[in-house]
Amino acid sequence: MAETSRIVIVGGGAGGLELTTRLGDRLSRLGQARITLVDRSRTHIWKPLLHQIAAGSMDQDVHELDYLAQAHWHHFDYRIGEMIGLDRARRQIQIAAHVDEEGREITPRRSVPYDTLVIAAGSQSNDFGTPGVREHAISLDTPDAARHFHTRLVNACIRAQVQTAPLQSGQLHVAIIGAGATGIELAAELHYATRQLVAYGLDRIDPNKDIRLILIEAAERILPALPQRLSAAAAALLTKLGVQQRTSARVSEVTSQGVGLASGEFIPAELVVWSAGVKCADFIRDLDGLETNQINQLVVTETLQTSRDPNIFALGDCAACPWLGRAGATVPPRAQAAHQQASHLARQLQRQLRGKPLQA
Repeated sequence: MAETSRIVIVGGGAGGLELTTRLGDRLSRLGQARITLVDRSRTHIWKPLLHQIAAGSMDQDVHELDYLAQAHWHHFDYRIGEMIGLDRARRQIQIAAHVDEEGREITPRRSVPYDTLVIAAGSQSNDFGTPGVREHAISLDTPDAARHFHTRLVNACIRAQVQTAPLQSGQLHVAIIGAGATGIELAAELHYATRQLVAYGLDRIDPNKDIRLILIEAAERILPALPQRLSAAAAALLTKLGVQQRTSARVSEVTSQGVGLASGEFIPAELVVWSAGVKCADFIRDLDGLETNQINQLVVTETLQTSRDPNIFALGDCAACPWLGRAGATVPPRAQAAHQQASHLARQLQRQLRGKPLQA
């Protein structure tokens, strides 16, 4: 009897968790394959919801999904840890030791063997080397970062409530760098959330005068990747909410006091959020010879197989996938794309196990 095929998925985000769940239900439950999910977190939360956690308008516990429970319900194995290396010759991935908040080791460094590997490691904010971003700006890449921002926002409001001196320049101002989907959704959410926060008893703060939200975008308009009509509609709505929009404004630095622009202008702000582009984790760039592009995405074919190893697939934000019908374009890093690719790959890996060719 042939050995059960081992399918390992790295990354439990929007695409990776959907793929793992589908394969667990369809293959592992019937003993046709062994499915393993590797992720450094214990729980999943849908990344497009992080701006709501940052604003404090969503109860994270309601939307969080525990990987161990999901694995039990859907017949796959869950391994906690961060992928740090790959040995294609031996078909193994290396996982770093996992430690708790107090520095105690939970699991040692180890290897996980695979027959088929799917990398769905997502993406992270790209600061493009801009001075001060890492030190003074918050990127909403993880639930921890979103919670950190919310804590700082509440603390800023409480500080302003109890101080006897007038508000300083930039106090209670939030600068959001990058007016893509994440930036404008955060701005709109903060408009409502800050008013609710003030209504809880912070009566010395005037949300219409004291709290200022500033969107900063290097392109000529907000939502530059979307059609002009959608950009104009969003701009009009944000203007009604009192959100300032600074377009054609390239950021040159971020400091503890605010944001410096290439024009020489300085925008004072107590809180700065960076949402101006994404890249993939640096470890992907040196992954045993796999081909990557300038933002560390794995180059894949129309079947989502990596260009240099047909046994390794990639999907979601970390995959530079050809966009069929658009010469030279790749599928944009969006949750919708990750969902579509996961659904497609779930069917294709079943075809592969049956010896059928993969479809684009």
